[in-house]
Amino acid sequence: MTGSSQVDFDWNDIPLLLALAQTGSMNAAGKRLGMDPSTISRRLAATEGALETPLFVRGPGGYQPTDAGRVFLENAERIYGQVRDMLVDTRAEADGVGGVVRLTAIDFMFGEWLVAHLPALVAAHPALQLQLIASNQSLSFTHRETDFALRLARPQEDAALVMRKVGELGFAVYAQTCFADTPRERWDELPWLVYGPELAETPEMRWIARHVPGARRVVQVSSVATLRSACLAGLGLALLPHVVPEADGMCRLGAGVELHREVWLLSHRATGRIARYRAVSDWLVKAFETDAARLRGERAAPGPDS
Repeated sequence: MTGSSQVDFDWNDIPLLLALAQTGSMNAAGKRLGMDPSTISRRLAATEGALETPLFVRGPGGYQPTDAGRVFLENAERIYGQVRDMLVDTRAEADGVGGVVRLTAIDFMFGEWLVAHLPALVAAHPALQLQLIASNQSLSFTHRETDFALRLARPQEDAALVMRKVGELGFAVYAQTCFADTPRERWDELPWLVYGPELAETPEMRWIARHVPGARRVVQVSSVATLRSACLAGLGLALLPHVVPEADGMCRLGAGVELHREVWLLSHRATGRIARYRAVSDWLVKAFETDAARLRGERAAPGPDS
């Protein structure tokens, strides 16, 4: 590639080419962007000339990227997203604490605990828009699929991430009250509710395999919410996080917490420089500090009149 080709490339053409790739049509791309299709056609030709390679081929199904085009578009989408986020972050920083912040965690962390802390954050920063994404899948920080993630295990080292242990989550055995008087040594005679094969290596499943290896596993589920519902229905015993509340008809078996799991807060290193991210990070850390004993599953010490 010649030096003049690099100079001739116009970065403002990136959104045009992304629109063409998404729609496969000059007319559709033009309509989306409010531009004449002939302008998009000229800009595509100029870009291909600058890069000295075709980026699209026109077929029966519309415009499709070539191999070189796919490489270009993959990088262009990432760069365009970063530039757009940079502008949004800059404006938000100038205006104070405001804008969108994405937080992902396992569903029960939101519904059973964190949502109760939201009023304090909203009251302090009414311009914030917090998006809660219930997922345990790995989302991209670089592509801004999420800004923060709460995970129940220490992640692998990643130079792009800030990783901080913010608390511990305690797990105990729960069941319907009809099982309440069953001694611990007979737990393996009762039916158990467990996760499916895809979660067989979680600490909870390893605990069950070690402590009640002969137990009959009557129901397999994929979420804490379903596990709790099945437990409440009287289908068997379940190892549940203590933060999940005991409903009427359900009780905690055993004297203490059976298992602890670490909770880690993940974020991209760049978030530390933006006011809205600092505000959410501080709020999360405070919430974990405030409810540390509850999250660990520690029972309150008896008072002097107990």
